[in-house]
Amino acid sequence: MTATTTLTARALLLDMDSTIVNSEAVVERCWRRWAAEQGLDADEVLQVVHGRQGWATMAALLPDRPMELNLADNRRMLAQETSDTDGVVPVPGAPAFMAALAGLPHALVTSADIPLSDARMSAAGLPMPAVRITAESVSASKPDPEGFLKGAAELGFAPEDCLVFEDSEAGIEAGRAAGMRVVGIGERAAAFAPTVQVPDLTQVRVEARPDGMIAVHIGGTGGIGG
Repeated sequence: MTATTTLTARALLLDMDSTIVNSEAVVERCWRRWAAEQGLDADEVLQVVHGRQGWATMAALLPDRPMELNLADNRRMLAQETSDTDGVVPVPGAPAFMAALAGLPHALVTSADIPLSDARMSAAGLPMPAVRITAESVSASKPDPEGFLKGAAELGFAPEDCLVFEDSEAGIEAGRAAGMRVVGIGERAAAFAPTVQVPDLTQVRVEARPDGMIAVHIGGTGGIGG
């Protein structure tokens, strides 16, 4: 990619898994176990797990299953994922990207709960944003826009002034439903019509402007700074 696209925003809203933290190995291990327990094809399950809270994925895969069973499995799987950080690393470019956001309005908006987000951000060596919207913060999972709308409200900005960073279909749909533009991270994102898409965060450069706007330069050959 050689051309550069520049988007401006007043605040950035960041998904966690596969957007700034690569936790794919843990996600695959846990969901393959669950799929085997349910007699489901693991490869098909892994096509739909990204972006949602676990109980919401289970409900989509097994619509006739009692919700109390989904919620119980969700609690069990969250505990498993929190204790398993083997292979959890930052997405390429994430450390410099997060460093560039220090002092700028930004929030984490994740379907993980507080313990899991703590574990993964720590394992990846990334700083936790001061504003964090987690599973405990919302009543509806992505693709519902509630999480992104809450993130914008906590930062004190209108939805249209926020820029979302996401990797999954559910997350990109949530960002669009919130009235926000979306930077798709990773190859999976390309299929779901984000505003722009990049392979990873090495292709994103953040610039703080004197007027309080954040310029996000996407593409080109430069690293992250500003």
